[in-house]
Amino acid sequence: MAGVTDASYRQFIKMLAPGTVVYTEFLSTDAIHFGSERTLQMLHFDPTKERPFIVQIFGNDPEHFLSAAKVIEDLGADGIDINMGCPAAKVVSSCHGSALIRNADLAAELVYATKKAVSIPVSVKTRLGWNTTDTLMLFCQRLIEAGADALAIHGRTYKQHFSGPADWEPIYEVKRRVSVPVIGNGDIFSVEDALTKIKNLDGVMVGRGTFGNPWLMQDIADAFMHREYGDTRARLSFDEKTPFILMHCELAVRMKGEHRGMLEMRRHLASYVKGFEGASVMREQLMQVEKLRDIKSILQQ
Repeated sequence: MAGVTDASYRQFIKMLAPGTVVYTEFLSTDAIHFGSERTLQMLHFDPTKERPFIVQIFGNDPEHFLSAAKVIEDLGADGIDINMGCPAAKVVSSCHGSALIRNADLAAELVYATKKAVSIPVSVKTRLGWNTTDTLMLFCQRLIEAGADALAIHGRTYKQHFSGPADWEPIYEVKRRVSVPVIGNGDIFSVEDALTKIKNLDGVMVGRGTFGNPWLMQDIADAFMHREYGDTRARLSFDEKTPFILMHCELAVRMKGEHRGMLEMRRHLASYVKGFEGASVMREQLMQVEKLRDIKSILQQ
């Protein structure tokens, strides 16, 4: 979710679904360690609007994990999540993200260094394995022995990236054999997906499923709380969605300024504007705008 779960999106999601636990974009421990101004800006959050607030980090240097973790705790975060699942080529080639699945010793050392530095919970986000699930259980046990307080597991191997359906069966087996909370991730695009896949797990993590449908988080929360629920996205007309979309745009501009905020909103706008007559023309117009007032004009036509 790099480039997506910034402060504006986190706050927007929390407005719609207050019970959601939000995570940052994954941030480099090297950058935090060396005091990168841009990365430190990405760490800032509004404690009145974003809690529980989890900072996701990546890297491969235990000393940098230790110093970065201290910075994160001092800023007031509620937890730290270590990314050992990103399959992006640039990330893996630097021995970050999914690459750590093949180096359990280093992965455990990173967890240990982080836990040693802070008193807040430390979790790990990972995948089923490199190209098979054979090492998953041993890998997870090593992380827990090193101090991991919880695991979030994406139901694909590194080799699969995001192709094919996510396989949750190995995640259920991990939960049966460990004592820490286990959260499942992968292919949650509806309430029914969440209800059928959670089974013995402690929660579900939703990423791509929120694109164009941030209401999904509240629908899932209502379902888990045994309240009446439905597909809010399908229930709302585009006219009814427009004020929410504009709210998201306004938050982005407030956080990042008009130029950058509008550029980064384009991926969200492309997801919001779908499924109705004239959507393709509207998307084409929105992908070119640079001013908030122009977006308002197009959406309110």
